[in-house]
Amino acid sequence: MAVVLFDKKERRKLYPLNNCCAAAELRCGIFNALERWALITGDNAYVHTAAHLAPLYAPVPAETHLWIDASLIVDEALVKEMLSLEEGAYMADEHGLIAAKINIQSAEFDEALFASTAKLVATVRRIEYPWQIFQYNDAAIRADFELLTARKKTAPLPEQNNYLNPSQIFLEEGASVAFSSINASTGPVYIGRNTVIMEGSAIRGPFALCEGSVLKMGAKIYGATTIGPYCVVGGEVKNAVLQACSNKGHDGYLGDAVIGRWCNLGAGTSNSNVKNNAGLVKMWNAFSGGYAHVDVKCGVIMGDYSKTAINSSLNTGTVIGSCCNVFGEGLLPTYIKDFEWGTKRFSRYELDRAINDIANWKKMKGQTLSDPEINVLKHIFEKF
Repeated sequence: MAVVLFDKKERRKLYPLNNCCAAAELRCGIFNALERWALITGDNAYVHTAAHLAPLYAPVPAETHLWIDASLIVDEALVKEMLSLEEGAYMADEHGLIAAKINIQSAEFDEALFASTAKLVATVRRIEYPWQIFQYNDAAIRADFELLTARKKTAPLPEQNNYLNPSQIFLEEGASVAFSSINASTGPVYIGRNTVIMEGSAIRGPFALCEGSVLKMGAKIYGATTIGPYCVVGGEVKNAVLQACSNKGHDGYLGDAVIGRWCNLGAGTSNSNVKNNAGLVKMWNAFSGGYAHVDVKCGVIMGDYSKTAINSSLNTGTVIGSCCNVFGEGLLPTYIKDFEWGTKRFSRYELDRAINDIANWKKMKGQTLSDPEINVLKHIFEKF
């Protein structure tokens, strides 16, 4: 038996972050759902998602599995209850199916078929909207830190650094930290395998720096921030999540934000996270086709493969789709569609050119753009 993490039918609420991947790959805390469940069970998990994304993932074997909503924010009690389900049993709350232990073909799975006859439990927290990733990141880092430290021991902390509350700092093998200040009295700090924290960095937890990522000299990091695998980050960052393989390598402010995979923020790019009148921020939501009130603080949500030019000024509550090349004078629009080229004339980023540019960015990190990934990009381009 394995865990299968399924996307909900209302997956478009998470646009643009799940344009190019399943919800199971969206990071909140130290881990994404695939990594978290692998740590919990000691085995790899499978993914059930939209048809155009399915070729990115291994097929689900036809046998009994524990099917789990990929958007759930789990705690120890919920995990225990789900893992103890007997075959043929289901769990749901008022918002739909939580988990089902069933033997079913992947093509036949429909969460609605099981939710109506499932055991009802108290409402469970989910990540339904993209801004909830930075809103929930503080609690998620703390929970993931407890999960991790219950199973592993930290490597020794390097000398020649300033540590506050070092018992709440976890260092993986191969990490390098030089002449920096790490304050874990405000929350735990996770420093991943083969990461680099350059001289003069100042970090306040809760904070996670995931495998292979780099903090450049003099970086100023406030919690609750997660820098996903193979990212490069400099300047000032607060309460932000970079999913993976993205760069904010220079000065500029990023706050109350989520940046997708393979993005690049040009030097001097900054976002506003509070309106001048301190009112509620509205953000575009593709599922409703309109703007939704979020909170007093809300910066930017950026989809995979998008880039900003140097000195870009991102407005409060900005949504940038996938595969955008963002540039323009003054404060930029609060909604930039997929494959936009610039922001004033709203011309499209040509598909062949976008694919070529993405392949070039991947080469810089020693990776290649696969045929299934190209097909996903074509799907997004043709649909929108």
